[in-house]
Amino acid sequence: MLIKRSPNGLDLPFSSEITPQEVYESRRKFIKQMAAGAVAGSALWEMANREAFAQTTAPQKLAGKLNPAYSALDKQTPFKDASTYNNYYEFGTDKSEPAVNAHTLRTRPWTVSIEGEIKKPMTLDIDGLLKLAPIEERVYRLRCVEGWSMVIPWQGFSLSELIKRVEPNGNAKFVEFTTLADPKQMPGIRSPVLEWPYVEGLRMDEAMHPLTLLTMGMYGQVLPNQNGAPVRIVVPWKYGFKSAKSIVKIRFVKEMPRTAWNVSAPNEYGFYSNVNPDVDHPRWSQGSERRIGEDGFFQKKRKTLMFNGYPQVAWMYTGMDLKKNF
Repeated sequence: MLIKRSPNGLDLPFSSEITPQEVYESRRKFIKQMAAGAVAGSALWEMANREAFAQTTAPQKLAGKLNPAYSALDKQTPFKDASTYNNYYEFGTDKSEPAVNAHTLRTRPWTVSIEGEIKKPMTLDIDGLLKLAPIEERVYRLRCVEGWSMVIPWQGFSLSELIKRVEPNGNAKFVEFTTLADPKQMPGIRSPVLEWPYVEGLRMDEAMHPLTLLTMGMYGQVLPNQNGAPVRIVVPWKYGFKSAKSIVKIRFVKEMPRTAWNVSAPNEYGFYSNVNPDVDHPRWSQGSERRIGEDGFFQKKRKTLMFNGYPQVAWMYTGMDLKKNF
């Protein structure tokens, strides 16, 4: 077999179309060899997982005018890191697996059903969602419950734009989001690690807050599959798992939804899951975080900010015990 030397020094089979899986496996093998016997082997092994999976097709652009009123000034996380270091258990529990496995996700045709306690139920395809309101770019901090963070430029518009159009009635107290659960497209569905389909939810005032973003893109292009294509929610003042990916149903309900992680481990993952440095996870502190792509393993972690640095949401929790309602 002919061998092609790639720009980063990896030997790959010569082909007019090298697959993403070949790129990924070659890079993992290369850096694993580098890490063998090294003191920093574990750090290099994570670098192998993150470095790795590159798309071989040109991404589809998704333009949006920057909205500075809702954009953080923090240094942005490199796209490479944000698109290869992911939690998306439907495609695997390792951080590198979604980028490798999510190529099986078919994002067109795609429809989202909006139903429940509303006057105007509807079903929209992805093109209909894109035309619902002007697309904006917003740079949000993302804080994972695991103690790491990113800063990502997203493309979308406030979820409230959709909510106003379907006209919730007086019984609508919460909004429930349901993710696609198809074992033919999502190998992780075969695992009982969570109750499928993945469900998340927000209180109505949280869903209506202008920061809550109905998101179709990131870094000026449509969402990569591993980041929740073709449509997801981004709620920047809550831990990342609250931001449901690959949504197929939005339902307005009377009662608090049974959300995936709250069902799985209610003592660890509350319904609200606001970023709160004063409420530790039972197994680790939430007082600090490691910024992916910027803060290395041996650097001092940065302090975590209340509500992830979005104090404009604090009014929604006035009078609540945030240690009890975690």
